[in-house]
Amino acid sequence: MTALAACLTLTATACSGEEGGGDASSSEDPGATDDSLQDAIDNLPFDFDVDAWMDGEWRNWDRDTWLREIGDFVNPIIDGLWDPDRMGDAEDPEQEIDEDQIEEDPQAPEHDNPDDDRGITDPEPSVVDAVQVPGPLSDGDAPIGRVFFDTPEGSMVCSGTVIADPNAPGQSNLVATAGHCVHAGAEGGWYRNISFVPYYNNNALSTDELYSAGLEEAAPYGVWWADYVSTTQYWVDSGSDMGGAGAHGDFAVLSVTPEEGGGQSLEETVGGAVDVNFDAPAVSGIGEVNLYGYPAAAPYDGEQAYSCTGTPSRLSLDAAMPVMYWAGCSMTGGSSGGGWLRTGDDGSPELISVNSIGPLESTWLAGPRLEDEAEGVLTEVSTNGG
Repeated sequence: MTALAACLTLTATACSGEEGGGDASSSEDPGATDDSLQDAIDNLPFDFDVDAWMDGEWRNWDRDTWLREIGDFVNPIIDGLWDPDRMGDAEDPEQEIDEDQIEEDPQAPEHDNPDDDRGITDPEPSVVDAVQVPGPLSDGDAPIGRVFFDTPEGSMVCSGTVIADPNAPGQSNLVATAGHCVHAGAEGGWYRNISFVPYYNNNALSTDELYSAGLEEAAPYGVWWADYVSTTQYWVDSGSDMGGAGAHGDFAVLSVTPEEGGGQSLEETVGGAVDVNFDAPAVSGIGEVNLYGYPAAAPYDGEQAYSCTGTPSRLSLDAAMPVMYWAGCSMTGGSSGGGWLRTGDDGSPELISVNSIGPLESTWLAGPRLEDEAEGVLTEVSTNGG
């Protein structure tokens, strides 16, 4: 492993040898589907048996039935699947990046036009120690949480942020995260049982306190299941868990619905959502940014939210794509998908990126600049979700 080997797509894998972990029992009528789920099932390229899926067929990762294309996604709610034990078992897998890919240019000029930042990599930023976010998290400006999902390697976890829905002002059910938290990229398809827990451990309890308290403290606003998900075509075509491939498009949006039902939207339930800025200034004009996440790899365990504050510089692994933001931060795996928030022109927090890659030594994080393709992801989910 090289000096810049990365815990790169900063997810987390269960080490419990789970065959489903927790209570994977379905609801009283596991075959019942709402209209949107039934429409999705009707459009699949193969027969989909909801009863079999909820009885454990979701663990079958046969390539012929592993949905891959944008627009093909099903995620039936399995009541009680994400219990505290299963959430707590999510840990970080090993990911790598070749340090030869990162070619620093200490003499690169600053630009006012974001397009002129493409292809530029500034000197590596100095590490910034992550600081635990004090509870209650819901008193802050960042409507954050954890994203749980299943993969062929087991249960994993990322971080996410509640974002505003342009088609449902004040009533958003949308969550921003990283593309690698929902889709395997070039070598696979959509992950399964994708769910969001807003304000996970809202009161910032210690790990021992949280395990004693149970689901009410871990998920005080409930578990929200993805009913529609999209990421960039760039991530689908080139994303990888090795070498940072696809990182420039490592962005995704979920539309979610509460496991327990109810009439309120996610935004109404948690008390807010942040706008996404797809036309942020060039890196030289970004200013101070706060990075959020739930780091799960040592020395963290994923049970508390952390943040880093810094001024981003530039990182480029593909000169044809918008430059990535690069900032010092000690957060580890599990923080992937966590939001980069800055103060917008109106004084409100806005999301400009999400955590995507970072080195094995956990000294920095990088996230994609969000432009037209990322905006298309939000538009698609806003239009088709729910």
